[in-house]
Amino acid sequence: MLSAAPSSTHHAAGLRVQPRPGQALAGLQTRLFDWLQAHGVEPRAVQCHADASGGVRLRLTPEMLAAWTPGFDTLALATTLQRDGDTPDAALAREIVVAMLAAPQTMPFDSVDELEARVSVRGHIVRAAARTALAFRTDDAAERPTEYWHYDEDHGFLLHEGQPLIDALRAATQPEATGRRYDFSCYRATEYVILLGIAQELATRNPALLEAITQASRRRAIRSGAFHEVFLTEFGSMAQPVPPRYYVPGARVWFRNPHEGSADVEGYEGSWVIYLGGGRFSNFWKREQPYGFEQKCVEIHHWRHGVQTGADGALRMNEDIVERRTAATLAHPKRRAAVLARMQRLRDPQGVYAAGGCIDATREFPRPLCPGTSTIALPVLA
Repeated sequence: MLSAAPSSTHHAAGLRVQPRPGQALAGLQTRLFDWLQAHGVEPRAVQCHADASGGVRLRLTPEMLAAWTPGFDTLALATTLQRDGDTPDAALAREIVVAMLAAPQTMPFDSVDELEARVSVRGHIVRAAARTALAFRTDDAAERPTEYWHYDEDHGFLLHEGQPLIDALRAATQPEATGRRYDFSCYRATEYVILLGIAQELATRNPALLEAITQASRRRAIRSGAFHEVFLTEFGSMAQPVPPRYYVPGARVWFRNPHEGSADVEGYEGSWVIYLGGGRFSNFWKREQPYGFEQKCVEIHHWRHGVQTGADGALRMNEDIVERRTAATLAHPKRRAAVLARMQRLRDPQGVYAAGGCIDATREFPRPLCPGTSTIALPVLA
């Protein structure tokens, strides 16, 4: 369970890491400091102390929190941490680590191995999301590469016998693998991207679990609510919302459409994206143009202006209108400020369209992955 948010915005809750059975806290602390330095984080930037749970807590000092993530705003963290000579993967890993050290609510880990795995899997998810390019479609009967997948009316897209899950997920989401883009809704797209990241980490960290997921994928698609329950952890809640500008790379994020009329257009109830780091959010339809935070908020605001009724009476979204209005608002300082003041509020509860904005109270990321500590429990399939 997540602990309560810290009482002051001057203090991070950070990470809590439990020792392995028989491991002394001093040895755990030494390993954690080595881990920090391997990611280019100096121990003096971090508070480290024994936790009441019997583990070790790591968090940014109040001074570094204010300097690097003021008000728990992580959107500029990549620029703040930038170093000459960094590889993209090293820079991303450091951003993930520091953003987690700045967590406003405790992020618990059952071991250093689990901590390392869930930093690594976030990197896999970011890279997969950045490479994903799709066509937009909201129904489940969209196509997948037939070399790897076949459609079952009751169970969704199923993996062919003998085909590896990682290759199949890449083929469905990355055009370089097949030479074409496949149809997805944004929600289903995030599932494939996250599962690809999880599978890549399990290939070296927990091959037995990867094999179990592969076999399950041959029999039934784990999707929608079941996907969330099986593979993801939710960070924050409506009672204890995550600060609106706090994001860790690799998290799945929902931007809600707060306008009731345009939310009736299928596929425009909100927007599911992956936070890529560096203030960028995935754009699966134009991957070379990832969204900025403010751009995403303004775009969703203008969905209300793009609604049209087709000849069949069905509501549709005119994306050209939305794109033009979004560009005009972003270029007009007063109009931009007014739209953002509304849209950057915390969203209303489900079913309510009142004074809330588009910002969700929670973030989602993979469950524990390591042998002995993983909490991924696959459904029992008949």
